[in-house]
Amino acid sequence: MHSHPDHGHGHAHHFNTHSRAFALGVTLNLAFVAIEAAYGLLSGSLALLADAGHNLSDVLGLVMAWGASWLATRKATDRNTYGLKKSTVLAALFNALFLIAAVGGIAWEAIRRFSDPAEVTGLTVLVVAGIGVLVNGATMLLFLKGQDDDLNIRGAFLHMAADTAVSVGVVVAGLLIMITGQAWIDPLVSLVIAVVIFIGTWRLLKDSLNLAVDAVPRDIDPDAVFQRLRQLPGVTSVHHLHIWGLSTTENALTVHLVKPEPGHNDEVIEAATEMLAHDFNIRHVTIQVEQSASGCPNMAYC
Repeated sequence: MHSHPDHGHGHAHHFNTHSRAFALGVTLNLAFVAIEAAYGLLSGSLALLADAGHNLSDVLGLVMAWGASWLATRKATDRNTYGLKKSTVLAALFNALFLIAAVGGIAWEAIRRFSDPAEVTGLTVLVVAGIGVLVNGATMLLFLKGQDDDLNIRGAFLHMAADTAVSVGVVVAGLLIMITGQAWIDPLVSLVIAVVIFIGTWRLLKDSLNLAVDAVPRDIDPDAVFQRLRQLPGVTSVHHLHIWGLSTTENALTVHLVKPEPGHNDEVIEAATEMLAHDFNIRHVTIQVEQSASGCPNMAYC
């Protein structure tokens, strides 16, 4: 069995980089949820209570992403031969589902409030939501750097970006209520907020579902991988090509290469491994070299 000592170290470094961000984000948001819920009840604002509920789902999402990030650093065992890297995919998926559930709750209550508007204290809404913009914006920035290459971190980032948008919306609602005195503005802003969150969540849900069912990760072109393998010296065809995500940052591949001429197989495998890691970020590779195609002569993915 080939071991990759650098992988474990890489995960630990990746986790340590984001661990402080998670700790700070969770603490800030828990404190804010308590303040926002209390003032939402006191002022009768659905927009504030919706935002507090959404912020609470954010805290759960952050804790889950944090836990998954830690689990991904655990060493592989004879039962969990890939370790627990897939937990990052599950965290991203649950994060998306949490957000969609929050959207449903906010929309349902907002529609009910249109027919039964509540008295809302505009100034309280304005001040509390203003604090929310600062808290959510600061937490969002903590995850700005890591979100491009890790779906799990992107889940946390999107959660906080949605929250920042929500808080800005609630500030606008508070201002408009103070100016016009119209209570229906509160549920209307809540509905707009729900739509914004849903749009932001849809791609996260799609990407995490794809990784959960072992689809090819979105940033890898399977045809490009196929063509590059096909161009390796001595290789006449490629089949049984499978590419999937081990986690939100790591990818794996298995493939059969048909190479009629014997000899130099090790060099071909080494060239393929290096090319896949460097050009496609696929670092867990299993390659079988055959002299003739067996079982799947004309199809790449079988």
